[in-house]
Amino acid sequence: MDIGLAVPQFGRFAALSSVSRVARESDSMGFAGLWAGDRLMTPLRPKDRYPEGDMPEAHRVFLDPFAVLSVAASATSSVRLGTSALNACWYPPVVLARSLTTIDHLSGGRLVAGLGLGWSSDEYAAAGVPWQGRAARYDATLDALEVIWGTDPVSFEHELWTIAPSHIEPKPARRPPLYLAGFAEPALRRIGRRGDGWLTAALPIPMLTAMWRTVCRSAEEAGRDPAALRMVLRANPVITDQGAPPRSGTVAQISAYLATAAEAGVHEIILDLQHTATSDEHLLDLAGDFQARLSSGARGLLERGLL
Repeated sequence: MDIGLAVPQFGRFAALSSVSRVARESDSMGFAGLWAGDRLMTPLRPKDRYPEGDMPEAHRVFLDPFAVLSVAASATSSVRLGTSALNACWYPPVVLARSLTTIDHLSGGRLVAGLGLGWSSDEYAAAGVPWQGRAARYDATLDALEVIWGTDPVSFEHELWTIAPSHIEPKPARRPPLYLAGFAEPALRRIGRRGDGWLTAALPIPMLTAMWRTVCRSAEEAGRDPAALRMVLRANPVITDQGAPPRSGTVAQISAYLATAAEAGVHEIILDLQHTATSDEHLLDLAGDFQARLSSGARGLLERGLL
């Protein structure tokens, strides 16, 4: 199981010093990936409920994902750079492709493109994108990205966008792995049909495995090998002695849940420690503690033939 970190991006960690330090030190510590999210605003009276309850107050300050990953690219040499997840419909495909390809180009081919639909109709309205029809727009965006990342000259015709026959360069070092987010059955089936992996959250294990079976069945029905897909779980724990894992609890309790998730098939963990850490140093200390516990747990699973 690979272990990644959410790159500093919001609240007290929305600073160049935090992005640079955590990126540099996580790279030297051997973390597998650094991942950035995508938020535009915190509505005072949101039309839609935040998936985990109340939107965190720290999300009032949220840095651009492309910018923080560009900084991370300049501070690192080996860690993968991923998005978990970009709200793909907010961006015209040529703009999205350019931003992602720039990060891939500047990092020497370390990009992992993670895309989702988002959940906030308020943010869609602010971005000037219709909330209705977003699933069809999402599929068209995926189609356009595949074309843009293909061989030049490229062209694309759709009712939403027209790309005249053009050279669009640079190209990514290789077609970036495309991880898709979502929990509803249509989203899970889309992942199986056309994704390279599933971006999920810290769900109860039976729910997680049931959804993963849907992804794998969809892959098989599309003539794809489900064993080639990756399940990537993002955990946003609050570290406390009086918690309820997986959302809160001690490092040991959260690590136990994550080890169980690995046993159930999760290939990579993304730890977002910005909700609980009080400083860059605290975040890195917590990351090191999780890394030690989860690496030890992974060795145990290997010895038991489960990884």
